[in-house]
Amino acid sequence: MNTQKPSLYGMTLDELEGILTPLGQPGFRAVQVFEWMYRHHARRIQEMTNLPADLRDALEQHWGLDRLAISKADESQDGTKKYLYPVSGHTFVESAYIPETERKTLCVSTQGGCKMGCLFCMTARQGFQTQLTAGQIVAQLEAIPERDEISHLVYMGMGEPLDNTREVIKSIALLTHPRGYGISPRRITVSTIGILPGIQALMAETQVNLAVSLHNPFHEQRKQIMPIESVYPLRDVLAFLETQDFSKRKLSFEYIMFDGLNDSPAHAKELVRILSRLPCRVNLLHFHPIPQSPMRPCPRETMEAFQAILKEKGLMTTIRKSRGEDIQAACGLLSTKELVNQSKTDSDPDY
Repeated sequence: MNTQKPSLYGMTLDELEGILTPLGQPGFRAVQVFEWMYRHHARRIQEMTNLPADLRDALEQHWGLDRLAISKADESQDGTKKYLYPVSGHTFVESAYIPETERKTLCVSTQGGCKMGCLFCMTARQGFQTQLTAGQIVAQLEAIPERDEISHLVYMGMGEPLDNTREVIKSIALLTHPRGYGISPRRITVSTIGILPGIQALMAETQVNLAVSLHNPFHEQRKQIMPIESVYPLRDVLAFLETQDFSKRKLSFEYIMFDGLNDSPAHAKELVRILSRLPCRVNLLHFHPIPQSPMRPCPRETMEAFQAILKEKGLMTTIRKSRGEDIQAACGLLSTKELVNQSKTDSDPDY
């Protein structure tokens, strides 16, 4: 029998009011609890010292402040750190801390595993385990020792964020609330492979930046490596984005380059054609090889030639530097290894 108390951590102001109002508490009590959790980082309800003692006792009878906790940390030679969090049972998620001169970025996960089946993604190979709650997403920031240094957040870790749209949007509300973490939405980017209803909700309900994982501009070729293309074709996603206002948020397209598959001048020219009406940036990414994959990384000189075509035609284009390769921080491999290790430990007492 599970006797663990449900956690207040991850609740919005409205949800806290729904708990406190039946206890006869005024509205400002919810604000106080909210601030204790997300501004003052309280670990226990009894730390909320501006709440009456009897209210703290009443809350503590039924609620806790449990959240994800780090179980393992790896540090790359380039300073990138990868944090592992057990979610439940055999499920693990990870976040990556990426320090740079002018910014400190945290890359967070939104799911345990992934359903999307992209052929180049290691996380997809482990299948789907669970959706993360808003509290579990936000707790990836709360738990790390660099929490107060973080300047930017990217939803680019394990899972497809817009396959978990409601919890992702709720987590953004918690992170950007002025009485909580107070992070500017302009410093938050959500990545998606192109789930159109999720993009529509994100654009309507938030002001965060959007990054679309594109990887091939041709419908049939994209469909071979990204099954989502059969459900939400890229042309429909782009048609919607062309109706949106990007004056107060950034739009980018991520493009992993595979040797001989999507790196030709024809691909570059098609990218120019389909993106020329959008105020966007294209980020060219190195492919990090995964086991038993026929795909190969694209040579640097090919990437530079590809970039030159895009820039010549007016598309702002960057070749992104790989970070944390030695600890698999770019592809979710560590969490996959942890799943395998946990399975072996459970099934083999001598392992």
